[in-house]
Amino acid sequence: MVRYLLRRLPSAVAVLFAASVLIFAIIRVVPGDPASTLAGPDASPDTVAAIRADLGLDQPLLSQYVTWLGHVLTFDLGRSYLIGGQIADLVTAGLGNTLWLTGAALLLAIASSVITALLWVGVPSRALDAALTGFNTIALALPTFVTGVILVLVFGLLLPILPTGGVPPKGFLADPDIAVQYLILPAVCLALPASAGLTRFLAESLRTELAAPYVTTARAAGVQPRRLLVAHALPAALPTYLTALGLQAGSLLGGAVLVEAVFSWPGLGQLAAQAIDRRDYPVVQVLLLLSVAVFVVIQLGTDLVHAYLDPRVRIGGLT
Repeated sequence: MVRYLLRRLPSAVAVLFAASVLIFAIIRVVPGDPASTLAGPDASPDTVAAIRADLGLDQPLLSQYVTWLGHVLTFDLGRSYLIGGQIADLVTAGLGNTLWLTGAALLLAIASSVITALLWVGVPSRALDAALTGFNTIALALPTFVTGVILVLVFGLLLPILPTGGVPPKGFLADPDIAVQYLILPAVCLALPASAGLTRFLAESLRTELAAPYVTTARAAGVQPRRLLVAHALPAALPTYLTALGLQAGSLLGGAVLVEAVFSWPGLGQLAAQAIDRRDYPVVQVLLLLSVAVFVVIQLGTDLVHAYLDPRVRIGGLT
């Protein structure tokens, strides 16, 4: 596993480096002067010059990039002129809330997709097949902001039994019962499309495995269908399921932007929307690079689990 990790690390570092260059270049080609935008329309030339110097915008582009990258690597992210406060503090606060939301949504997506796929494949019923097909189609088709509004209307207005916005006042660990209530609606909203996609993927993988020769042989030997499904087909389908799970985990971060807006969830998505709206370029730069870094880490973790489950990947046959 260590050797496999060492083989994967250079590509992950290369992706992060290329992303940092691209993000830096995109921010620099955006129309307008970042220093003038940050200073405001009524700022004096001296104020604009001071901001330019503080951001290093008066230096050559290569020097600006090297300086910015060095600050990122040392977690010296600077401060936000428009939102206010240190960027590291803003990101840390938003990251914690976003991780709680995406983590809960990911657990819901995994549990519901595995249970639903096993039920879908293991119980031959036309009515069940039609119901699950229709539900998954709707879950995939409806945008998260539409699903979020529906959940707010149903559970916030018609049946006011759950909080429809914000985070637990005392934090997530101080009172878990209250924290779960705040998490249910946004986590379900974020998990629905991911769960639907994973369910379809796993169900097809299970059907493929059940049609494999080794399953046919086991069925002829008298192995019970339920045991074939759970003990043989499911483990064989897990490596490809994990690949899809890694992609869905990355998409959850993108979907969190809309979900956080609907449920007034103070996470990275809301911070990104606020920074873009105010054109707070230093914050936008950091958030873009952080999103790429999180996605790379998720993919690397998924590859490691895949390699653990499939020895051919560790040996090098599928790399």
